[in-house]
Amino acid sequence: MADASDTATATGGADTHEEGARRRDFIHIAAVSFAGIGATAAVLPMIGQMAPSADVLAESTTDVDVSAIEPGQSIKAVFRKQPLFVKRLTPEEIAEANQVDLSDLRDPQTLAERTAEGNEDILVTMGVCTHLGCVPLGAAEGENKGEFDGYFCPCHGSHYDTAGRIRKGPAPTNLEVPEFAFTSETVIRVG
Repeated sequence: MADASDTATATGGADTHEEGARRRDFIHIAAVSFAGIGATAAVLPMIGQMAPSADVLAESTTDVDVSAIEPGQSIKAVFRKQPLFVKRLTPEEIAEANQVDLSDLRDPQTLAERTAEGNEDILVTMGVCTHLGCVPLGAAEGENKGEFDGYFCPCHGSHYDTAGRIRKGPAPTNLEVPEFAFTSETVIRVG
């Protein structure tokens, strides 16, 4: 009979041990779940704070109507609080820009690389000299356009051609062409 009681005691002890392990597993799972929910609740507001505000999102793109720009004329706009030049090139200016030997350029780019396909007559550039950030002249009527009939930076004497490419002076690169696309035949969206 001693064997039967020993067996009963051994079986009852195993059931108690398994029940304790299941309770311990439940407590661990509950604690980890609670910690995960707490961490999520703490991190989400911080991530939300890093999102750009409405005024920043509003400045991320700029729409410009190019329908009123006559051939040979430029307009100034603002993109991300910086000047933006939009110029409608004349057929003569397009031909002149395409005739320039790329080996003569410090920062070689063709006019086609600087304009949108099918709209080679619309040149969009940032109005910021690539030397030290001054605003070049040449976008408004009567301003000095420099030796290459494009833009001239009065701060240190950089000269850009009609395609906004650096031709003379200390500027290391061409005027930047921001990302833009035509949203209709007469409106471009910059940014």
